[in-house]
Amino acid sequence: MSNTTKIAVIAILIEDVSVSDKVNSLLHQYGDKIVGRMGIPYREKDVNIISVVMDASMDDINSLSGGLGRIPKVRVKVLSA
Repeated sequence: MSNTTKIAVIAILIEDVSVSDKVNSLLHQYGDKIVGRMGIPYREKDVNIISVVMDASMDDINSLSGGLGRIPKVRVKVLSA
């Protein structure tokens, strides 16, 4: 396993507010690797948007994004450099 970290931005769309606790719990597990987070409740479209910036290994980035993607009504996209 490489000790090299990557910078990643994870875009999260939550289409059902009832799953927010699951999303927040998973994000909390990776809190030491999260550089910043911004949440936007877009009430007009009934969706919550969260952007997360991570400095982590690709394994951690993929693990977090995969876990988020397995939550119903949550869509995830990752951009890493």
